[in-house]
Amino acid sequence: MSSGKIPKRDKLGIYREIEETTLETFKLVIDAVYKPRHLKRPILEQARIRIELVKQLVRTAHEIKSLEERNYLRFAEILQEISKMANGWIKYLDTQNPPVQGRM
Repeated sequence: MSSGKIPKRDKLGIYREIEETTLETFKLVIDAVYKPRHLKRPILEQARIRIELVKQLVRTAHEIKSLEERNYLRFAEILQEISKMANGWIKYLDTQNPPVQGRM
């Protein structure tokens, strides 16, 4: 997403939301890295939700013709890989420390 080519309405709308949500996700992942193991899972769950939100926002940007096909495909592939990594991290934590009944 090159800011020079994005219309102002998109820069202040969907792309701003994509950028803010992506930054929030980075913060959550960095936070999870430095937390004790038993505190990581809830943070990663929040990150996973934000990753899914970014995927939907990028898809919407493509559908409204605000994002070119080649850029959409590249972003979708990267986001899919990030999603797999987050899910893998959560699964790893579950195998190391299974969730207690009544707690996620």
